[in-house]
Amino acid sequence: MSKAARIGFGVALSASAAVLSAAPSRADPAGDLIAKGKYLATMGDCQACHTAPNGTPFAGGLMMDTPFGKLSTPNITPDKQTGIGDYTDQQFVRVFHQGIGKDGEYLYPVMPFPWYAKVTNDDILAIKAYLFSLAPVNAPRKPSTIGFPFNVRTGLAVWDEVFLQEGVFKPDPAKSAQVNRGAYIVEGLEHCGECHDKRNMLGAGKISKPLQGGEIDHWYAPNITSDIRTGIGRYSDDQLFTYLKTGTAPAIGTVVGPMAQTQHESLAHLTDDDLHAVVAYLKSTAPVPSYEAVKPAGLVNGDLPGAQTYLTYCASCHQLDGKGIANVIPPLAGNGAVKSGGPETVIRVILGGVEAQGSYGPMMAVGNGMTDQEVADVTDYVRSAWGNDAPATAGAGEVGSLRAEVKTYMSGHAPCPTVVQPEMAKFVADPAVQTLLSATNEDNLTQNANQLVAKARAADPNTPEADVVNSLSIAYCPIIEKNTSLDPAQRLAQLNQFSATVYTQFSQNGKD
Repeated sequence: MSKAARIGFGVALSASAAVLSAAPSRADPAGDLIAKGKYLATMGDCQACHTAPNGTPFAGGLMMDTPFGKLSTPNITPDKQTGIGDYTDQQFVRVFHQGIGKDGEYLYPVMPFPWYAKVTNDDILAIKAYLFSLAPVNAPRKPSTIGFPFNVRTGLAVWDEVFLQEGVFKPDPAKSAQVNRGAYIVEGLEHCGECHDKRNMLGAGKISKPLQGGEIDHWYAPNITSDIRTGIGRYSDDQLFTYLKTGTAPAIGTVVGPMAQTQHESLAHLTDDDLHAVVAYLKSTAPVPSYEAVKPAGLVNGDLPGAQTYLTYCASCHQLDGKGIANVIPPLAGNGAVKSGGPETVIRVILGGVEAQGSYGPMMAVGNGMTDQEVADVTDYVRSAWGNDAPATAGAGEVGSLRAEVKTYMSGHAPCPTVVQPEMAKFVADPAVQTLLSATNEDNLTQNANQLVAKARAADPNTPEADVVNSLSIAYCPIIEKNTSLDPAQRLAQLNQFSATVYTQFSQNGKD
């Protein structure tokens, strides 16, 4: 199943559960409703799934992968011809509660209505008010490529009958208001189980065993039950809150894959009260382990196949004990993504690299220089070492399949991206900055990186460190790509070296 369509993220229940309401009271009821809806839609990350690459926000057009073909997302601006402008309140609510569109058509569960069935009418209509306040965009829906028989929508009625559990969320009187608030967010509108539940062949989450982790878009979402060994039970409330709020936490590491988008575009914008509620609820869940602990005998003397590969490619940064370097290199020991039930995330990070996050530096795509078997071996090693005790399930065949899927500019297998932060986009477009970037080579890399960092901090001293590092790296990408004096491997090595040097110079000289 593709990444979750995140439409709607309720924050209030009802008059009988007013503790769950987050919208402030103001003199303008209509404006208040729109503001509330915007807050909910931002937390629900509607824009992520209903915006095509470089497209108009909310106008649809994103092609989402499913096991049965590609599904295009619809326009949810208030355009009456191609959007949702003709939806009545009742029809809009029915989309959320029953997964049925305006004209009675059954929706594919890429739209996570099995979770949205818990959303209150008030929250749904607040989202509608916000969407209807947007400028209408005429954008017909792109054709999908769902194959037979799955393109026959009436067949989805059977799916709904089997897997859809209707009923608005009801607070548990035995739980605190904070835990109920978190349950409403996690179980309903945030639909965490869309990624963190195991799924069957028809794309339905195994509701009887929720939040134990599962494969999503060729990544593996970890166990987020309160299990101490394989879940989030070993982390403190403050560590979890920091991770959800910022995307990094010293004991946990950094967000990657689909979780990175969810954190950046949704979780980072939740109120602190909402995030604390999410943490409280997750900590209250029943602890369910993802797997039985595995302790390979070879770890004692380091004779596992991946041990030498780890020493060659990983130990200089992540250290022999897997603890990384505080605030510089994230730990592998105890890292939730590493301890997941599946190896996909570790493999993808090795193959694709990771941009700078928070105070952590970028990681180059070290898998470019490794065979598929070496990637599999070192993946199994880090998942088994330092008390991680995860099963050795990676294989060269799986690595080869994922290598074909991983498309990042850091690995040299994707076009150079665009700088997204407005202030940094303006900065890197400055002719003086472009001249300095264009003149940067192996001989003057450190000197020029230091100048670029100084200029960036002078232009906007409030830009986060990771944004400066990533933006300058992205700006250098097309310049190094045009350097015909270097072969592809040398160009990629210089880009990675530039990124690491900018991070180092920032850490040494760029902080206040």
